[in-house]
Amino acid sequence: MNVDMKFTSGSATCCGSAGGDALTDAQAHELAAALKALADPVRLRLVSIIATSPNGEACACDLPDSLDRSQPTVSHHLSLLVAAGLLEREQRGKWAWFRLRHERLGELSALLAPPSDEGNLR
Repeated sequence: MNVDMKFTSGSATCCGSAGGDALTDAQAHELAAALKALADPVRLRLVSIIATSPNGEACACDLPDSLDRSQPTVSHHLSLLVAAGLLEREQRGKWAWFRLRHERLGELSALLAPPSDEGNLR
């Protein structure tokens, strides 16, 4: 079998088709940490509840009943989402309020999106 491949030494690819605008190592670690924070059904539901709330935020006092989970469990999950930069927390008196950090979600989405070819409109 005669296979015509361009093998080169060093870190170059054999055919020149890989690479481009692929994630850097730092971007991959950052994205993996954020996806890990989302990779839990309770945390996904929390994000969904907050995202679909009428005013775009939710009080911690309402979330345990919405999820049928204890307050400490919900608090733990909220803390992980805040630490990952996906939620913003604001203390108002006794209660904490949470809202999505849309700019952060946009950044994560951009890391996963292929580069656009704006000159090639169909």
